[in-house]
Amino acid sequence: MSILNIGVQALQANQVALQTAGHNIANVNTPGYSRQRVVMETNGGQFTGGGYIGKGVNIQTIQRNFSAFLTRQATVAGATQSADTVRADKLKLLEGLFPGGASGLGASINDMMNAFSDVASAPTDLTARTVALTRVDETASRMRSASVQLDDLQAGVTQELLQKTTAINSLAKSIAGANAEIARANGSGQPPNDLLDQRDQLIRDLNQYIQTTSIAADDGTVGVFIGGSQALVLGDVASTVSIVSDDFGQPNAKLAINRNGVAITMNENTLGGGEVSGLLRFQNTDLVEGRNLLGRLTTAITDSVNTQHQLGLDLNGNPGGNLLTPITASSFKVVPSNSPANAGTATLTLGISNSTQFAASDYEMAFNTPTSGTITRRSDGVVISFPQVPPTTLPILAVIDGISITQGGGAAVAGDRFLLKPFSTPAANITRQFSTPQALAVANPVVGQMGNNNTGSLQQVALVARTNPPSVTPVVLTFTGPNSYTRSDELPVPNATSFGYTSGTPIEGTVPATTPLSQWSVTLQGAPKAGDTYTVNNTMTLSATGKINYKLNSGNATAMMNLRDVAMFDGAALTDGYAGLISQIGIRAQSATYATQVSTTIATNLEKDRAGVSGVNLDEEAAKLLQYQQAYQAAAKTIQIAQSIFETLIQGMGR
Repeated sequence: MSILNIGVQALQANQVALQTAGHNIANVNTPGYSRQRVVMETNGGQFTGGGYIGKGVNIQTIQRNFSAFLTRQATVAGATQSADTVRADKLKLLEGLFPGGASGLGASINDMMNAFSDVASAPTDLTARTVALTRVDETASRMRSASVQLDDLQAGVTQELLQKTTAINSLAKSIAGANAEIARANGSGQPPNDLLDQRDQLIRDLNQYIQTTSIAADDGTVGVFIGGSQALVLGDVASTVSIVSDDFGQPNAKLAINRNGVAITMNENTLGGGEVSGLLRFQNTDLVEGRNLLGRLTTAITDSVNTQHQLGLDLNGNPGGNLLTPITASSFKVVPSNSPANAGTATLTLGISNSTQFAASDYEMAFNTPTSGTITRRSDGVVISFPQVPPTTLPILAVIDGISITQGGGAAVAGDRFLLKPFSTPAANITRQFSTPQALAVANPVVGQMGNNNTGSLQQVALVARTNPPSVTPVVLTFTGPNSYTRSDELPVPNATSFGYTSGTPIEGTVPATTPLSQWSVTLQGAPKAGDTYTVNNTMTLSATGKINYKLNSGNATAMMNLRDVAMFDGAALTDGYAGLISQIGIRAQSATYATQVSTTIATNLEKDRAGVSGVNLDEEAAKLLQYQQAYQAAAKTIQIAQSIFETLIQGMGR
């Protein structure tokens, strides 16, 4: 090997090194680019009697600075960050749909309930009645508006899911194409560094949408798997994903992978990170809870307000009707399973048992036999068996959280499943039912009268009607002392039985009291004396005789106003229900924001670690340029000297 050949090899090697350094500098801002370096090796020496004479340098390979471990860690952390970020962003939007202050739904509910205070003070004042109806209309309007905004948010999430699945399919196809190119290039025996970088960047981009697992194959390709074990890319073949309905036909609720014409639905819990996972979690958990919280608020307020309003009398002496759109069986949504489809013919109907016990949740009902099974509260996973103990009366199968479940239409069979959504739709259709102020039923259909000759300190605290119209027969309570009384409606012999009296304890309108309580309930306080009386009578009966004017009675307006303090939402008062709604959504939003901060920090640190191995340092590359430039110049000088020696030799031979 002559000195000329050694110089040429050195010149070529350092030229490649300069070119590689320039390539690094050119791609300093290229996403996913891994720094490259030339790996040189010494050519084997030539043996002579005086030892081995060197033969120069050779380029072994162009090495890609790459850590599979750090790249994988950074990719997974990025997927988690994407899921947390998109969910936190959507929760902020959800939180914004329920503002506080004067513009919020809570303020309108309070204004509606407080408006009955003015009506109670002046029951014949049409202006006060009109204001109350206006407040009712405003509350209904804000409930509908919140429902519409929830629908708009849902539509936006659905559109995003469709866009992101399209991006996943495009990236999967690109990865499959990169696999094919890399497999062909691997035949050269040298790694196609830039192609490997491009494929890794495609996989990182894919993980922004859906978390993946990559497994390398012997031919240089990688298999990309999602949902734990579902192959999205195998070699140069890519599958597609889509958003499909769940087992109960709820649209856009699941991610499915399509292989060989078959859609395989994946469990949301196996998806890991990525924006699609975050959006599905928001849609199927957070948005459902927001809708259920609004629906529970609407249903409970509507049921309690309507029930109380129906117990009053309007200015024409007629029993009150519904103040807001009534909650009926059609207000609740029951969806049978379609995977597998129910084999029985049973249908389920939901009704209100007790509006103070509502839980903001959907329920899944599964039949183990035609008459028994389980009910799962989806919000917390609590499972309740039916038939219940103590047993419910058929056809009512169960009563859970104030919701009664009635079976009809036929028989169920083992394996039948139903999704119960009691609070998904009421807010969308709520309206004020009338606008005539005279129709506002604020008079109490029952009236209480103290005896004219009473000498004790007996006082009426509350008189509540249970039915409308109540019985026309007056009931007289005659006190036999400070702690006992008799009643005129006790049969078979009136005033024969002595009943115990406790100040402040309600006295029911039936003997004995029944469930549900009927007719009326009165609460008295004070210490009566023997001979004191208290009479419960029909308001319209007394008004017809001219003894009272029912139009001046505002007992039902007071009762409606007192609904403000009824423990209704997880033990909180009716007027605190909206504050509880805001609180629950706010807690979710705060938790999601914190999770985003943590995952962002982790992802940023891991990306720094990856870049520390694979990233381009311009100062380092500049130093290498000088180093290789000097080596290149020295190699050129070697060639020049070799040429000079060769010319001298030729000249000598010519003589």
